[in-house]
Amino acid sequence: MAKNNKVKSTNDLELQDRLVAINRVTKVTKGGRAFSFAAIVVVGNGDGVIGWGLGKANEVTAAIAKGVETAKKNLIKVPVHKGTIPHEVAAKFGGSRIFLKPASEGTGVKAGGAMRAVLESVGVTDVLAKSKGSSNPHNLVKATIAALDELRSPAQVAQNRGVSVEKVFNGK
Repeated sequence: MAKNNKVKSTNDLELQDRLVAINRVTKVTKGGRAFSFAAIVVVGNGDGVIGWGLGKANEVTAAIAKGVETAKKNLIKVPVHKGTIPHEVAAKFGGSRIFLKPASEGTGVKAGGAMRAVLESVGVTDVLAKSKGSSNPHNLVKATIAALDELRSPAQVAQNRGVSVEKVFNGK
């Protein structure tokens, strides 16, 4: 149920890149082994914009640079409310299943590895996260971004229901 949360322009965004994982891959040829690198990178502005990218090259720095360029091409906007997410959300990608739950102020980012990198890059400061199944960084990053893409702000919920934001919270 992916919505259209795509960010139109990256010109005015102050994006910080973060390396999630680097993988050395080997191709065995007649002449010996050929090594190359695959890097998965997330970029975010710390204020609700996030993207991920995969770069492959013969050198680590080139792979990271390619990953950053790819990440800047598929940015999404995420509703972050007072440093946390607006509601619980679960997502799956490949063998990775994740669950995100809003947390009170001062809790911190209770997530590990790849999920932590994504959540901190998007600007979430308080969240509870759980991953089940595969801990493959590629699938974890993709599942986390899929979960963040499913989030709806209270204003969006109110607009879809045709009521005020106060009525969404109070239910009266």
